[in-house]
Amino acid sequence: MNANDNDDSRSVALYWDFENLHAGLMEAKYGEGAYAKQDNRFKVQEPLIDVQALVELGASFGPIAINRAYGNWQYFGRYRDALLQSAVELIQLFPPGASAKNGADIKLCLDATEDISRFAHIGTVIIVGGDSDFMPVAQKIKAAGRTLIGIGNRRNTNKHWAKSCHEFRYYDSLVEAPSTEETLKPSEAKDAPPPPPADPGAEMLKRAVRLLAETKGEAWVNKGSVWHMIKRLDPTFDPKDHGHANFADMVKAMDAVVEIKKGETDHVLRVR
Repeated sequence: MNANDNDDSRSVALYWDFENLHAGLMEAKYGEGAYAKQDNRFKVQEPLIDVQALVELGASFGPIAINRAYGNWQYFGRYRDALLQSAVELIQLFPPGASAKNGADIKLCLDATEDISRFAHIGTVIIVGGDSDFMPVAQKIKAAGRTLIGIGNRRNTNKHWAKSCHEFRYYDSLVEAPSTEETLKPSEAKDAPPPPPADPGAEMLKRAVRLLAETKGEAWVNKGSVWHMIKRLDPTFDPKDHGHANFADMVKAMDAVVEIKKGETDHVLRVR
């Protein structure tokens, strides 16, 4: 799918069925039924979702205008910092009974339908969740001429819902596997030399180029689009804070991180 990186008039609406994704990840980690077993859903939850990775994916399709997550937040306090840093609006939904669902999917669908009817600037709708309950709203979104992206856990995403989207991404594939350093045995990790400190500017540049390349389906991406992507990921980012006069100078100084060559209308970059 090709996102129009230079058309900032078309924005993104991101809706999270947060508990749905969290429950799927918990079952993937601890086994079938782990979330519901022994009333685990009514306990403080271990943070399992990489919130930043999903927000960054959303930003690769355009500036995020709506970023709204639905759930019973009294048990998800350990996600606080990640949600605040990603500017997620939290919608509180209490389940009406001990065995009842919190109704996040219904409220999400109603809000998404209302938002696309009110805001013509929304070009892409992203729904995080794997329920087949989202299929009716998928038809509404597509009928309104908007692009629909779905995100869900591979283990418990309904295949019919996934196929009703213009594009579906599995969470498992979005989040990078642990690095070699993280998978070393304790004895090996103890003897391993410490990694060199990461350059924040280089890390941001790599993230932006990779996200754009994945979204466009091409390794080479326009330099101008990369700068727009960086500002979506971090509006406070300034090359001067990393010792560079401007973005062009920063790219030139990062030859070890990205390749650069002349394109038809602009220089193009790809991660080395």
